[in-house]
Amino acid sequence: MSIDVALLEPCFPANQREFARALHEAGARVIGIGERPKEALDDGLRHWLTHYEQIGNVTDEAQVERAVRWIQGRVRLDRLEATIESHVMCAARVRERCGIPGTSVKTTYLCRDKPSMKETLRAAGVPCAQSIGSDDAAEIRDFAARVGFPLVVKPRDAAGASGTVRVDDERGLAEALASFGVGSGRSVAVEEFIEGHEGFYDTISIGGRVVHDFVTHYYPNVLEAMRTRWISPQFIATNRTDAPGYDEVKAMGQKVITALGIETSATHMEWFFGPKGLKFSEIGCRPPGVRAWDLYAAGNDIDIYREWAMAVVHGRPSQRLSRRYSAGIIALRPDRDGRIAGYQGLDEVQHRFGAHLMDQHLPPPGTPTQPVEAGYMANAWMRFKHTDYDTLRGILDAVGRTVRVRAT
Repeated sequence: MSIDVALLEPCFPANQREFARALHEAGARVIGIGERPKEALDDGLRHWLTHYEQIGNVTDEAQVERAVRWIQGRVRLDRLEATIESHVMCAARVRERCGIPGTSVKTTYLCRDKPSMKETLRAAGVPCAQSIGSDDAAEIRDFAARVGFPLVVKPRDAAGASGTVRVDDERGLAEALASFGVGSGRSVAVEEFIEGHEGFYDTISIGGRVVHDFVTHYYPNVLEAMRTRWISPQFIATNRTDAPGYDEVKAMGQKVITALGIETSATHMEWFFGPKGLKFSEIGCRPPGVRAWDLYAAGNDIDIYREWAMAVVHGRPSQRLSRRYSAGIIALRPDRDGRIAGYQGLDEVQHRFGAHLMDQHLPPPGTPTQPVEAGYMANAWMRFKHTDYDTLRGILDAVGRTVRVRAT
């Protein structure tokens, strides 16, 4: 029996259309709710969507709820899905008001509010950095005196390293709190800085049980990568997930899913491993950003969007992960802000590693540059895969040493 699934904002970003495609191919009747006019839908979306409802703002709960109730007046709406961090809370609240199954408001809140998340996970026995959420500068200073520097200050609902700053002393803390508006009603998350290697653990879970999982490593850690222009940062999804060293990561991930009440959903979890052992960082109850799913699909010979759709529509996976390749991305930063002038080293990289190149994005000369903190895909990037993880890491390192993006 076919089910009706509403998908919030199927048009943007570009890979959103893949969720609509996969739901359609899994047998669902897909109803899009988005901000773009119907005329802006491409031919694929026109084919995959049974209906499209345009609203002014997909983060406005009242507008989304009106659209959902209009749909419910015509069909039995079985699911309301959102895959973008800024959309998930709106979707959760509308679900609960309209009686639609899916991730709850409580779970969504715990996956977005960093201090509450860590408090819940510590109570469940998940090792986390010491943390506090507060709008009181004195309380935060007391926390700093107790825990010691360095510390990390971030918005309570930040995604990844967005808006995150490291502070190394009392003066830096005071400056950070002032910049975040603490003392003017703004509450922030403040955490112990964890030394160690950083990676992420992503899953598709069904009924609270992990059915597909992926482990990815950052080089260097995100905070450094997003603040340092000369670094060409990379992350690599490994195909060695059966190695014994990952058992602890997998067990922690399942414990997090259980503690937060996640049922059928994609998840994105960040972790650190260093002198204090394995530490959980944070979770998003949605697919990862920066098109990491493309790496998982290429590395495992699967349509990962279809696997997500099978979980939503049928409550079961349909494909096995091959673990054939490791796959990774390297971001190539312009040497200054301005406009792209050209590239050096591309011919050498193509000659040496072209057989392993998945795809690339090389903005043409004249394109305005984006700031370093805009992320891994903000400017130029290249993605590669290889059957051997260490060889792939060597390829990405070589690309980072060879390719230069010149700007004027």
